[in-house]
Amino acid sequence: MIVPRSAPFVAAAALAAWGQTPVPQPTFRTEANYVRVDAYPTRNGAPVADLTRDDFEITEGGQLQNIEQFEHVNIRGNTPPELRREPNAVRESLEMARNPRARVMVVFLDTGHVRVDGSHRIRQPLIDMLNRFVGEDDVVAVMTPEMSPRDITFARRTTAIENFLTKQWPWGERDTLVTRDAIEQMFEACYGPSGKSALTRALIARYRERKTLEALTGLTDWLHDVREERKAILAVTDGWQLYKSDGALLNRRPEPPPAIGTIPGTGRPAIAPDPATGPIDSTACERYRTELAYFDGEQQYRLLLDRANRANASFYPVTPAGLVVFASPLGPLPPLPLDVDGAIARQRAESMRTLADATDGLAIISNDLERVLRRVVGDLSSYYLLGYYSSGKLDGRFHPISVRVKRPGVQVRARRGYLASSAAPILAADPAPEINLEALAAAAAIAPLADYARELPLRLQAAAGWKPGAEPVAAVWLAGELGGVAQLGDAWKGGALVDAQLLTPEGKSVATASATIAAGARSFRVALTPREPLPEGDYVLRVGARSGAAVIPSRESLRLHLPAAPNAAGAIWIRRGPATANREVPTADLRFRRSEQVRVEIPTLASAPGHARLLDRTGKELPAPVTAAVRDDADGSRWITAQLALAALAPGDYIMELAEGEKRMLTAFRVIP
Repeated sequence: MIVPRSAPFVAAAALAAWGQTPVPQPTFRTEANYVRVDAYPTRNGAPVADLTRDDFEITEGGQLQNIEQFEHVNIRGNTPPELRREPNAVRESLEMARNPRARVMVVFLDTGHVRVDGSHRIRQPLIDMLNRFVGEDDVVAVMTPEMSPRDITFARRTTAIENFLTKQWPWGERDTLVTRDAIEQMFEACYGPSGKSALTRALIARYRERKTLEALTGLTDWLHDVREERKAILAVTDGWQLYKSDGALLNRRPEPPPAIGTIPGTGRPAIAPDPATGPIDSTACERYRTELAYFDGEQQYRLLLDRANRANASFYPVTPAGLVVFASPLGPLPPLPLDVDGAIARQRAESMRTLADATDGLAIISNDLERVLRRVVGDLSSYYLLGYYSSGKLDGRFHPISVRVKRPGVQVRARRGYLASSAAPILAADPAPEINLEALAAAAAIAPLADYARELPLRLQAAAGWKPGAEPVAAVWLAGELGGVAQLGDAWKGGALVDAQLLTPEGKSVATASATIAAGARSFRVALTPREPLPEGDYVLRVGARSGAAVIPSRESLRLHLPAAPNAAGAIWIRRGPATANREVPTADLRFRRSEQVRVEIPTLASAPGHARLLDRTGKELPAPVTAAVRDDADGSRWITAQLALAALAPGDYIMELAEGEKRMLTAFRVIP
């Protein structure tokens, strides 16, 4: 991350721009004493718009509260896209989401639990619904189980979501026999193709359910920090089975393939087993098998309900399948017994209804998708903003509240409680305790290293800046690295082709580039120079790799911000050591061994080398020699560099700081044994 030396607050992103104003410090939440509640009263499913303050009653811990704020909000959606002011940056989109009079919706596409035909069936009704929903102040975002919540971006125009639903179709993967997930492909390599192995199907089903429920839990936690007011999550899913812990999976063996006769004189089966569908990593397979055998879907589901209520997030689960008779598909797998199939269908539907009921949302299980999605829009278009000063203690605990409308026949949905703050900060002596900005900046820089808890098929690092000249030219530089055998198989060993595309948030392509990864290599570096001058703003990098006829199972995206000249954002890393034959190689995997040397580079228009130093994970300077320099590249770019030998460092997380005048960048890396 990059912050000015005199910055009064700390950026939350891992990489920010030279000289850019970091995102504001977190807003102090009103939940310490003043509590806001948005209430949605209905009669026979229709909003009630003529209530007064005296019609409402709020109790906390059984004690009646005095309503201080009262406002009826009636939102008219369907604002033409050209009249919706789009945010210019991620932080601006978050500020728009914090507006208490704005409606916030995240569309969650549950890829592993929606069939191919369902993803097609929901596409147009969903697009129509979003266009009806979005008003002048509203924001929407889209997320899948493969994404992290911090990767989503709120917008007011639905073009990006429409492009996703159109270009990514079919995104539904439920009941398909061909998987695009590297972990699922690893299961097939270890235990047999999912079309023939019941063990593989069981592991894939549990893996998908765990991934979805964990992603939704992470989303609710993230939305809790975005704003206090209500958030709507439209979960497009066919529901979940909520698996229980099953240790018997550890004893189950892959089913042998059928044999028809034997080869004369050998006794071997006439039909040989199918070849493995990918690399066999038995250690990784068995580790996942143990984790998934003891995975408790019901416990994770209960955690999701609890976190959603604490975050004031309401779920609107919608199934593209509508009302179904059978839960299992027709062929080629043997059908389930009718009683088992019926129980699964009921469980999936019940998981959706419970999620909606427990979070004050609506479950949409209907064959008329357009009609029920219109009901969602109506449900979110008329509500009341209430506020009161809590009489409860500031004990840091969850306080349940109850909202009631006194008028007969009116039902109301509202948040079920809030998380109180601790009294300690409020009772602290004045002035407020000093904030350790260096420690906060270091923590923000270290945070992205948490992504290395799991392996990825493709990792990316990017830098955006300007090339020197009479008129500086914007450019983006990209370094990528392929995963190991467990993620990709042996296909990459023969080399790979990489395609990169730079897009605007609206999906317009502004630059492309390609690279070749030589046989036996794993990394690449390319420069993307736009076809026409680029303005300051946010952009998206889409990168795909393939090896011959085999497609590497990953197409990755990376969001970045191009700051105004002469500033830059992001960094490129280079490694050199025994594993690279003592050659300098670009890398996107920021894990290094002590036998290596590393160099970090950021684009610049300056000619002076600046300064560089090594910090520990808390931001304290370490006595390690770091060499700072400036170099010019053949593509016309100029880079400030910092080089370091790692032999003297113990395993752990470290931060490299590069400074130019009053501007500095912090970017973290990890030394491994």
